[in-house]
Amino acid sequence: MGKSASRDSPYISEKLTFPDPALMQSLCGERNAHLQLLEKKTGVSVHVRGNELLLQGGDWEVDLAEKILNQLYGLLKVNYPVYINDVDYAIRILSGDPSADLKKIFKDEVFISSKKTIITPKTINQKQYIDSIRKFDIVFGIGPAGTGKTYLAMAMAVSALMKKEVRRVVLARPAVEAGEHLGFLPGDLYEKVNPYLRPLYDALHDMMDFENATRLLQQGVIEVAPIAFMRGRTLNDSFVILDEAQNSTPEQMKMFLTRLGFSSKAVITGDVTQTDLPNGITSGLIVAKEILKGINGIQFVFFSREDVIRHPLVQEIIDAYEKMESRKRSRRE
Repeated sequence: MGKSASRDSPYISEKLTFPDPALMQSLCGERNAHLQLLEKKTGVSVHVRGNELLLQGGDWEVDLAEKILNQLYGLLKVNYPVYINDVDYAIRILSGDPSADLKKIFKDEVFISSKKTIITPKTINQKQYIDSIRKFDIVFGIGPAGTGKTYLAMAMAVSALMKKEVRRVVLARPAVEAGEHLGFLPGDLYEKVNPYLRPLYDALHDMMDFENATRLLQQGVIEVAPIAFMRGRTLNDSFVILDEAQNSTPEQMKMFLTRLGFSSKAVITGDVTQTDLPNGITSGLIVAKEILKGINGIQFVFFSREDVIRHPLVQEIIDAYEKMESRKRSRRE
């Protein structure tokens, strides 16, 4: 198919043909919602004519839209269901890297949850993160909220447990006071720290049915605990996750990393821009990032606002805060 453009117009036209009517309908989305999103994000006009799509717009934009549509159609041909979020992810991925292969990213099945949801990476960085966890024994996932750092690590951990690649999964988090003192909370120590661990339980129950998760927790096959409970232990044949690692002190981070035993993996996740540590205390995640980079067997994967897979407004919120921090740094300098 060749591009055609008028000398008097900066626009070009490209015609795409998709022979399978059912797949064409899925590609367009309900009431052409997928095409409308494509138009909004790329600035290309898309017109439906039977089993053909006519793209009109700038040369680069039309080329991008063509790549997106052809790759999404290719996913549909191999029975991958394309939803509107997938269209959004595809636009983000190919806008940043036009040579990216969506099949290699979207078809990389990490785990199938108890809700029969297939958990797969949705961005290039998420794909790199998954591949790094497979290859390296210690992986740091650093970036803003909503980028899937903890969720994908949990999926990899549960998958490894189900495949008997490890004998247990340990999920840890710093129990850092964020505006509310532990001593003022009701209950014993377990009840005081349990609210800090709730997000880990939520992610676990999202991947496993409640009865199975409860049984494995009771048996100690899956353990959810504050980072302080890791002291003095050696974790062999384990998949260990430290979540919200930006709230660990350098001493806690060193203690956690040195718990790793034989045939074990550790994934450390956090956002260095959101520490709840008291003033004057350096984040253990920041220190680890500075002193451990370059060590063979340890991999750092950095996420950005482009990897956020929550509500679209979350991206805008992160961007607004980053701009505010940038202005503060400029004033200090």
